[in-house]
Amino acid sequence: MIQHTNRAADFSHIKECIAGSVYYDNNHSVVANGDSQKVLQQIPDHSVSLILTDPPYHSTKKENIINDKAFDSDEDFLAWMEVFAKEWKRILRPNGSGFMFCSSAMEAKLEHMLSKYFNVLSHIVWTKPNEPGYDGWKGKMKKEALRQWYPQSERIIFFEPATEGNLKRSGFGNMLKEARSKCGMSMHELTAIIGAHGKVNHGGAVSNWESGRNIPSREQYEKICNALSENGLEEPMPCYEDAIRPFEVSADVEFTDVWTFPSVKQYEGKHPAEKPIDMLEHCIMASTFENDIVLDCFAGSGSTLIAALKTGRYAVGVEIDENWCKAIKDRLEIVGDMDFKQLEGYKLMKGTATRRKKKETVQMASFF
Repeated sequence: MIQHTNRAADFSHIKECIAGSVYYDNNHSVVANGDSQKVLQQIPDHSVSLILTDPPYHSTKKENIINDKAFDSDEDFLAWMEVFAKEWKRILRPNGSGFMFCSSAMEAKLEHMLSKYFNVLSHIVWTKPNEPGYDGWKGKMKKEALRQWYPQSERIIFFEPATEGNLKRSGFGNMLKEARSKCGMSMHELTAIIGAHGKVNHGGAVSNWESGRNIPSREQYEKICNALSENGLEEPMPCYEDAIRPFEVSADVEFTDVWTFPSVKQYEGKHPAEKPIDMLEHCIMASTFENDIVLDCFAGSGSTLIAALKTGRYAVGVEIDENWCKAIKDRLEIVGDMDFKQLEGYKLMKGTATRRKKKETVQMASFF
């Protein structure tokens, strides 16, 4: 027996809980305007599948990014970020994931802090290549003035909720072990029913699943649930989307920890820390199921929300600057009246995007 979940109901609940801060919402996305720490405190426990966010870097000290120059020391910045880490741990589902962008200068300290609450799974280097004809600061700056290697790359920390402080111990592994023990079944017995014996390990696949080395397929998980139910498990097992932390890559996408997505070219109205939508889509597709809920608590220009909608997920954004909330609203209104299936094939251009509404063309300059 399997217990199913309802992501649409979870998304509606989130909107109700943060209603006092909502700036804009539609059927699949919501934008809250306010201090992220305060808004996050209102989001229900274990309601979000993915945190994909880009906090102030602190080391870059940019005037046009709120809080980038707000801290007198690294320690003050880390203490501020740790408040977020605690909230993220509470908000994330047990099988959820997180991506946090940061500078190369602060990555080590931030990773150390995050490791108190999460399993840090990957430290990704985004090389930020420029598209042809766009040199950016790298091409314009005086190289002879450098006193260290030019910081061309940024970092992305990929993490999951920690269980017993063990890098390979997944939440699913603990859940499976507990359910199997309640039924009085050994790993070998359960493996025999599923038909997934290993050549060396007598516990076979079940041993690997409980240790967090890998995960069962949907078919294998259904066999697990049926076997446990037939052997006396009274509580229904959660559905696959609630039990397994997804991670889907292939040879056709970026699968190493060095990424080469081109950075966003300058345009009028560009957010100073804007990330390419195709990279955000890659993060979402690799680490969530369809209809999952994606949270960006430093929403900026709203690119994470657009990427979530394009990939058939629900989107929750929090942004402190009302001007950027308006920009996000403008972007979301272009796609807000489309359903997930329509969005799947919708091409968001990096130049001018248009749509037909009430017999007139609405133009959005370079948001995409």
